[in-house]
Amino acid sequence: MDRTEIVAELEQVARDYRNLIDTARIGELRAGSNGTKWTNEQLLFHMLFGYLLVRNLLFLVRIMARLPEGASRRFAATLNAATRPFHVVNYVGSLGGARVLGHTGMERTMDRVTSSLVKSLNRQTPESLARGMHFPVGWDPYFRDYMTIAEIYHWATQHYEHHRRQLTLS
Repeated sequence: MDRTEIVAELEQVARDYRNLIDTARIGELRAGSNGTKWTNEQLLFHMLFGYLLVRNLLFLVRIMARLPEGASRRFAATLNAATRPFHVVNYVGSLGGARVLGHTGMERTMDRVTSSLVKSLNRQTPESLARGMHFPVGWDPYFRDYMTIAEIYHWATQHYEHHRRQLTLS
């Protein structure tokens, strides 16, 4: 996937996210989602959280890409060993996120983070986009053993689209 396609994805997600929240009724937001233990509101926060996580992942990849490959492989193995606690923290963190930010705050945060990611992506060189590291594949179905910075930008949208299909909003 090239830079232009990733930018278009990020911009489309921001519009879609705003539309989901703006058109949903409160009862729909508080209703259960399909295939998760979260409500639609909590799942929407989790979808936002994926984009917030990308900023940290990009920082981490930039550091790990400068180390010998074995370092990122060992790091990923250590994180994989902590998969179960990660899933608990990931679940619990999304329970209150929507209530803390509120719907307007979630929209503003998604706008801000996707805009920031577009600016960051546009500053990347082809060489920097090709840098990568090993990832804990047990943490997310879209994490692969080795991912480049370009793939991390795209990962957030894969994560978003996966959970978008689980929403039960009309």
